Amino acid sequence: MDNKLSFSSYLVIGVMLFALFFGAGNLIFPASLGQNAGTSLWFAIIGFLITGIGLPFLGTLAMGFSGSKNLQELSSRVHPTFAVIFTSLLYLTIGPFFALPRTGAVSYEIGIMPFVNSEYTQIGLLIFTVVFFGLTLWLSLNPSKIVDNVGKYLSPGILIGLLILLGFVIFKPMGEFSTPQGSYIDNAFMTGFTEGYNTMDALASLVFGIIVINAVRSMGVTSKKGILAATAKSGAIAIFFLGIIYAGIGYLGATSVDLFGIMENGGPVLSAASEHYFGSFGAILLAIVIILACLTTSIGLTTACAEYFHTLIPSISYKAFVIIFSVFTCVIANFGLSNIITYSVPVLMLLYPLAIVLILLAFLSPLFYHARFVYVAVMICTFLISIIDGLKALCDSLEIEYFGWLESILDFYDNVLPFYDVGLGWIVPFVIITLITGVIARINGKRPVPLNS
Repeated sequence: MDNKLSFSSYLVIGVMLFALFFGAGNLIFPASLGQNAGTSLWFAIIGFLITGIGLPFLGTLAMGFSGSKNLQELSSRVHPTFAVIFTSLLYLTIGPFFALPRTGAVSYEIGIMPFVNSEYTQIGLLIFTVVFFGLTLWLSLNPSKIVDNVGKYLSPGILIGLLILLGFVIFKPMGEFSTPQGSYIDNAFMTGFTEGYNTMDALASLVFGIIVINAVRSMGVTSKKGILAATAKSGAIAIFFLGIIYAGIGYLGATSVDLFGIMENGGPVLSAASEHYFGSFGAILLAIVIILACLTTSIGLTTACAEYFHTLIPSISYKAFVIIFSVFTCVIANFGLSNIITYSVPVLMLLYPLAIVLILLAFLSPLFYHARFVYVAVMICTFLISIIDGLKALCDSLEIEYFGWLESILDFYDNVLPFYDVGLGWIVPFVIITLITGVIARINGKRPVPLNS
């Protein structure tokens, strides 16, 4: 018999989930979106919210619905080798390759760079990241309640502070919406949709989902139905707060162009807006809060990645992985926030469709008796499309011409696959292959061998 949870229990779990998803780095993307979307802001924001909060919500529910102990167990439904490769890539993406370096780069650009002369910007970044990731290294090797307490009290503090800032933005906007820029002119919704990939929260949800489920179980809810219901209610609270923050910061960005012009990324937009409304004190306070928030996120990601890879390769100690990841992350962070964002896009274009499909298959799995060949067929097809999208994004990032063979495949996909031109070429093949293989599995009418055997 499940315990009946009170609203305050759901609120506690919901705020915890909000804190897990809400990295200070996520603030920069809706700000940049707002600046570039201009008068098309609300179409872009709707697209952004689907991938920025909708998919993470589904990912969290998928982990509960599937009954899997972790991401590797869920993805082993495709194949054990795929599970190791996919899980490792996901941890590296939300860890030392992109999300971890972003914590240091965001901290610097929002918190420190406004106070540094332009000629010392790069050396300032180097000094700051050495200190920042040095602290990450030390605290990851020496877990302390200080980190937990900072995270516990900081998230509500950030939320309250941002709501105050957004209140000023709404009642005293900095300017009018500007003209849309780039792809926001004709495809605001889909540009916002793919921009939501940058939060990386749908990928992270496949890791964080287990934390939420364990929290629900610790409160006396043990049935699958009860866990799903509690996770859904708590998740609704988390995405409500995230949605308000994302929409509000998007509005802030859209109204800031008249005053600041279009900036390279969303970091300077937030610091400039804070100083505009609250003066130097506001900028300093924002700097402190953002740096502490990014530091707690950095420690959490470092420990999570080190723990996973230590279980994968026990011969290398947890301590060694923490050192390796901290040093590597510090190096990557010195390429700057804009470069980190730019080069993360190809990887996200590869991983996101695979993650979305895995989430959807987790919900559909009982309908086709969890048949492995359904997972394999759908994943192979999705990979063949997403790998090309990733290579295309890489060429765009490097500003080089497409390879001859790549251009031929792109032309073929563009002519054959519906929605390919807006980055969703995998959707129709997913539906068709899932239906065909699912029907075959139902006709066979027998349950397969255990999924993770």
